[in-house]
Amino acid sequence: MSSEPVIKIDGVSKAYTIWSSPSARLHGPLLGQIGQMPFLPTGVRNWCGGHSRQSFKNFYALRNVSLTVARGESIGIIGRNGSGKSTLLQIIAGTLLPTDGEVTVNGSVAALLELGSGFNPEFTGRENVYMNTAIRGMSQQETDAKFDEIESFADIGDFIDQPTKTYSSGMLVRLAFAVSTTVDAQVLLIDEALAVGDIFFRQKCYQRLERMRERGVSILLVSHTMTEVEQFCQNALLLDQGLVAFQGNASEAVKRYYLMEQQAHQPVVAASPAVAVGENGGRSSSENHELAWAPADAFLDIDHVPQVSNGWARCTGVAICDADGRPCRVFEQGQTASFFYEFELLRDIEVPSAGLEILNEKNIIVHGKNTLEYGSDVPLGVGAGARLRFRQDISLELAVGEYLFTLGLAMVAKDAYQQRSAFTHADLGPKIIRLCHLARVGVFSVVFRSRSQPVQLLHHGIANLPGSCSVTVEKPVSAARPE
Repeated sequence: MSSEPVIKIDGVSKAYTIWSSPSARLHGPLLGQIGQMPFLPTGVRNWCGGHSRQSFKNFYALRNVSLTVARGESIGIIGRNGSGKSTLLQIIAGTLLPTDGEVTVNGSVAALLELGSGFNPEFTGRENVYMNTAIRGMSQQETDAKFDEIESFADIGDFIDQPTKTYSSGMLVRLAFAVSTTVDAQVLLIDEALAVGDIFFRQKCYQRLERMRERGVSILLVSHTMTEVEQFCQNALLLDQGLVAFQGNASEAVKRYYLMEQQAHQPVVAASPAVAVGENGGRSSSENHELAWAPADAFLDIDHVPQVSNGWARCTGVAICDADGRPCRVFEQGQTASFFYEFELLRDIEVPSAGLEILNEKNIIVHGKNTLEYGSDVPLGVGAGARLRFRQDISLELAVGEYLFTLGLAMVAKDAYQQRSAFTHADLGPKIIRLCHLARVGVFSVVFRSRSQPVQLLHHGIANLPGSCSVTVEKPVSAARPE
């Protein structure tokens, strides 16, 4: 695979002119041109130029964005609404020109930028397929050879010969995706196109995208579904009001996106002095006993692990042990792993909540749980300078393989915490304030069991589920004899 980048974006900005009034849209450009005429008196030129500049302002959808995409790399582009994600994809696709900067694309581009973009609503699905492939440089004979594959993937039945204006959004994106991923392109751009498909279609899409990536196709995915970005993308670009807020590992980018959303929507809150540690009535029973803690040699080196924080806390230690409290990084299926983690508080908080997620080699979250979901006994308030220690024991009934884990600390306001069981998950989520999160803290492995009871493999699939299976034998019912 070539080491030459397939996409190189260097200092790209995109500005849109916003005129002060409809009349300014008409006379502003004219005054600007007059102000550039060298034969006019200087005073006239300065007056015209000044009034022209006062009649508009530039809105920057993107400002000084740089990005390099390697061949076969998949990159997520995330950010809040209006951050410039779609604008960037359109510039890469060539449907928009940048105001400043350069974009170099080494190879052909296939793009799913808008639902039904490139389709003529009066044409049938079949006619749109041939029109789109022709635009992308394929001959009719090449399209003939691939048409059955396109039709099969789209799976829209007889609607292939109906005008696309009669299609549902799901049918439209099925056909568009089938065309875009069947043509031989080196770059695929996807802007939220998979959000309208059902689970079966999304499975087909991601299987095809994975095969394309293995062939060396570079994929840029714009999505508001963060689990998709974490699972499918190796890296991500986080945009904020047209500026690059972060560029790097997809999991870390997603955590920073969550923090950005939180800062935009949640008010600044502080722990009530009445429940801060050291005040009467501000402690729970969890503070009255010592937590069994990990030995010093079990702690991981987290000096180079990025901490995504709002400045209220920082992680000071992470360790993994087996059930006997010994440092361990390799576990047999079904064995218990003890995860220890400590946070130092940099300001007063109310009710703390912490937990971790376990991800497999495909970045799928196979398990995630926190103290809220465990129903753990936690303090109702903790003061700045205190250190919160957590021990989380997990039975690793997982598929054999290697796993990453992430962990984080959050806070819940005391009144919301005391009514937590009355909230739906959707209502409780916005009341949780993220304080500090560590992405990709460490790695551990799950291996086959040494004892084979009842057999060596504990289960099939990603994770084991509690349950049982019973067997009975029923005697066959004798056929009635004819009279």
